[in-house]
Parts: sequence; C-alpha cells; structure tokens
Amino acid sequence: MSSRPIPETVWRSPSGEVLSCIEKLKVLRENLEEIQQICQDALEDAVLMGCDESQFRQILGRLVQQIENPYRDKPE
Repeated sequence: MSSRPIPETVWRSPSGEVLSCIEKLKVLRENLEEIQQICQDALEDAVLMGCDESQFRQILGRLVQQIENPYRDKPE
C-alpha cells in the first residue's frame, strides 16, 4: 500500500523563526517518511493478527504523547 505524502510544513524554531536550512528540512522530511512507513507496517501487522484498528491507533497516539524531549532544559 502506498503511503500518503507528508504535507509540506513550515518548520519553526522555539522562538518562531522559520527553519530554512535545506539539509535540516531534508532530514525532517526523511524522518517523518520513515516514521509513517513504520507505523503503516505496524498497523497492517496488527490488523492481520486480529487487533482492533481503532485500539491500535489509540496506542500509537499514546506512544507519541509519551516521547520525551531530552533537550527541553538545555540552553540553545
């Protein structure tokens, strides 16, 4: 199954400045594409093994909410 394209995003720094470094934007896009594909594969596996799709999506959402930022209290 083909994945939906990642929407174009204007990435901003914590202070609101637009990120314009081509390499940074490329890495962000590639990371999101990888995450999307991993999530798609995991959803398909779960459904094929008999899991409820809605429950699996809820678990994925919880996982995202639990991700910690290790740089939150570090100065820029």
